[in-house]
Amino acid sequence: MKRQDFSYQLPEDLIATQPLENRTDSRLMVIDPSQPLSHRHVSDLPSMLREGDVVVANNTRVFPARLFGAKASGGRIEVMIERLMTDNSVRAFVKASKSPKEGSVLHMDGGFGLTITGRDGDLFLLESEPSIRILDMAEAHGHIPLPPYIKREDTASDRERYQTVFAKDAGAVAAPTAGLHIDESMIEAIKQQGATWCEVTLHVGAGTFNPVRVDDLSEHQMHGEWYNISPEVCATIQKAKDEGRRVIAIGTTTMRCLEGSAAANGGTIREGSDETSIFITPGYRFNVVDVLFTNFHLPESTLLMLVSAFGGFDRMMGAYQEAVREQYRFFSYGDACLITKDPEAPHAS
Repeated sequence: MKRQDFSYQLPEDLIATQPLENRTDSRLMVIDPSQPLSHRHVSDLPSMLREGDVVVANNTRVFPARLFGAKASGGRIEVMIERLMTDNSVRAFVKASKSPKEGSVLHMDGGFGLTITGRDGDLFLLESEPSIRILDMAEAHGHIPLPPYIKREDTASDRERYQTVFAKDAGAVAAPTAGLHIDESMIEAIKQQGATWCEVTLHVGAGTFNPVRVDDLSEHQMHGEWYNISPEVCATIQKAKDEGRRVIAIGTTTMRCLEGSAAANGGTIREGSDETSIFITPGYRFNVVDVLFTNFHLPESTLLMLVSAFGGFDRMMGAYQEAVREQYRFFSYGDACLITKDPEAPHAS
């Protein structure tokens, strides 16, 4: 398939630039191969679960990864941290009128310096003084890196709302946005339904915003992302699979974590930490996830390709056209859909 196969027309006024007042108020499109499309609300999600379902969410925490400062010459720069490497080193994109050179010091707003120690492709390797913890500086002086299609500056409220209520370990520069719809009362309702709630960690990188620039999808290089699956969660999911119970992924980042682990280990997820650069397109063989709860994604994006592989290309592209007609709100602060795996999609035997 080609990149253009995943194009669709979206009126700009359907792009959600602000969250709704309550996390669970968003609309929910239910996409199931066994029944017509239906229109519900996110608050209905627990009632659609079955006893024995395992619901898996990504508990990564977004940190204020967008920093500003100046070169020694005085020219303004923007640093977008892509990954925290250690307490004192990061990998980052640096925007400047002229690319800074290795060894130069960036003087950051907040009164600390970052030294350029090398390059990693398009990324710069930056280090602080040993006494300066970069995450602390980012929390104090950084900005929440809102997606580029939200054309406004971040606000204080984004620190709360562009973050899941179950976020734990800082490391993501973009939110696992499906989880933004869930609050504490919904987690409790999911458990009361007889489902198991569990969490994995995948630190979403800045590469998630990178567009697909090649027409031939086989030539696209995915960014890598660090993930961790605990022994307890691994055992819970594997037991559910062995017993024929459903695994429901909250978001595409959770999907990438679980399927990436399985793809790297012969179809079985493994506990522990690793990095995944899995690229899921139609024809991918799914090993773990049975149902996906997710937002509506950008045209020609890797995430639209993922959901098309999972729910069926024709079905998903038709659902997106329906979402436009029905005035759903799109992207990170928008509405959601609940997708049951296409029975014709390749899956583990």
